[in-house]
Amino acid sequence: MKHLLVILAGLLFTSIVSAEEIAPDALVRNVSNDVLDIVRKDKDIQSGNMRKIVELAEAKVLPHFNFTHMTTLAVGKDWRKATPEQQKSLIDEFRTLLVRTYSKALIEYRDQTIDYKPLKMQPTDTDVLVRTAVNQPGGKPIQIDYNIEKTDQSWKVYDISVAGVSLVTNYRSSFAQEVSTKGIDGLIASLRTKNKSGDASAAAAHQ
Repeated sequence: MKHLLVILAGLLFTSIVSAEEIAPDALVRNVSNDVLDIVRKDKDIQSGNMRKIVELAEAKVLPHFNFTHMTTLAVGKDWRKATPEQQKSLIDEFRTLLVRTYSKALIEYRDQTIDYKPLKMQPTDTDVLVRTAVNQPGGKPIQIDYNIEKTDQSWKVYDISVAGVSLVTNYRSSFAQEVSTKGIDGLIASLRTKNKSGDASAAAAHQ
């Protein structure tokens, strides 16, 4: 779970502003520095104020992720079994799950630094890999790679991998098991239950 939190926290650092303004690796670097600065200076975030953390995520991150593509990859072949209404529900619940998880992970970031690897990209590329390494005090660097695609609006993140393990692949096995035993509606219900549980825990923590 801690590695998953690192992955999802890394998602926060990939907020994309405009496809034409700056290269994907430069965007990752610039936004990473801005967000880390906010996290380190904001005492409310450091104390675990989930409302403020989620607001930060909503403002800085969510418009720059392709949650439809991410959910499609995570659900895998079972995506075609879902009706349009079920697909929308899956996207909404998966989005909420990721928001809650990496929002919690932000609290863990204090003294980490990030190394950015050279970007291998051609001018005509529309799908690139931005490679980074998160340096942790007293621990080994964690490799975090970002799959970013160019859409009509901007560059958007559609997958993350840590130490070679894909985020969407990590979810795919558990999602497939849910669908095989309970169907698409069962997977939606399971995600909804996890999200409600997370909301209740956050509320209890600040009572």
